[in-house]
Amino acid sequence: MGIEHHIVELWDTYVADWGYLILFFWSILEGELGLIFAGIASHTGHMNVYLAVFVAGIGGFVGDQIYFYIGRFNKGYIQRHLKKQRRKLALAHLLLQKYGWPIIFAQRYMYGMRTIIPISIGLTRYSALKFAIINLVSAWVWAAITILLAWFLGDQILHILSWLKGHPYIFVILLVGFLGFVIWYFNSHTKKIDKKIQKIQSKLEIKKENKC
Repeated sequence: MGIEHHIVELWDTYVADWGYLILFFWSILEGELGLIFAGIASHTGHMNVYLAVFVAGIGGFVGDQIYFYIGRFNKGYIQRHLKKQRRKLALAHLLLQKYGWPIIFAQRYMYGMRTIIPISIGLTRYSALKFAIINLVSAWVWAAITILLAWFLGDQILHILSWLKGHPYIFVILLVGFLGFVIWYFNSHTKKIDKKIQKIQSKLEIKKENKC
């Protein structure tokens, strides 16, 4: 939140001169807020909407490539520092096995999994070239959907933001409801993962016993 707060301040101050550069680095952090701002800035004439989509897509692509190669070449680091993310890594691996390449598209819209899935894919033998191609197309689609919607609905978004400033408690209620849904989603899915992991472990133990 601290980094994003500073980016928002930079955006408000320098959007006319440095908007595209800020948007690029913001997109590396994978924040939809930056895309919405870009759409609104395009609506008000401060940015070109098509150039904003291109820049944001490249930023999103670079961000996921970084996470992918962290998984591919820093497995030791992940084992040491991502122990608490074991369930999410397991979920990402199962999603890749079940859905294949479409999960690379879907992960951009999965709150809490957007860094974990590229890292998880990097840990596998999945083709780096194939991931890069799908990731690039996915990033541009992600940028286009969000920015074009914000550009088209610019007046409505500005009106809603102005209204929320006068009714901050509504924003708090919506935020709490959203976070509650996210917590419920991951708790339910991680329980399923734990059951699958236990089944796999029991099968391996049975095989070992049979060999002995």
